[in-house]
Amino acid sequence: MRNIIIADNQDISNAGWHYLLANQADISEIHDVSEKKELLALLIEHPNSLVILDYTLFNFESVNELLILEVRFNEADWILFSDELSDEFLRTLLYNTHSFSVLMKDCTREEIGSAIREALRGYRYICNHVSNLLLDNNKNIQSLNARQILTITEQEILKEMALGKTTKEIAAHRNVSAHTIMTHRKNIFRKIEVNNVHEATKYAMRAGIVDLAEYYI
Repeated sequence: MRNIIIADNQDISNAGWHYLLANQADISEIHDVSEKKELLALLIEHPNSLVILDYTLFNFESVNELLILEVRFNEADWILFSDELSDEFLRTLLYNTHSFSVLMKDCTREEIGSAIREALRGYRYICNHVSNLLLDNNKNIQSLNARQILTITEQEILKEMALGKTTKEIAAHRNVSAHTIMTHRKNIFRKIEVNNVHEATKYAMRAGIVDLAEYYI
């Protein structure tokens, strides 16, 4: 049995959480807090609680406070519930912790229920909105990195490789020797840290250098 701590300053949100938790098994007590001081006192008393926290409305100054709390109360689990969280905040939190689940306020009831069940079992749950946000951001970062580390010529050659052209075909198209293309190829593999054309093709797709429509033409 676990205690639930609802750290939220909105009465309507509190009422909604109480309703959703009413028939949930394995819950001992539900506590409502409106200040950080109250939250810390309850965590000291019930260190293995599940905390449901509206970060943007509660009185935390930065994501670093949450990182410290996870270390201090390592038996607790958390569900962050918010209208909007920045990519930087989410990336810092999720890449440096393991006990924080994340829900947005436009999540479905099914997602909220899944998050509660998983968090009570000690597992992290990340809603579809946040997962897609981070995935899209990763693609954008990788695309930017590819354009930073590869020259224009290398990007063009990588695209031709990914589209299935042979070294001789690329050389003929560019009016250079096959040896020149092989040199470019080695440099590309070294820069993007891959070992073969198959891995390079996947990288090119993730980085947006070639898209699936072109690949399957």
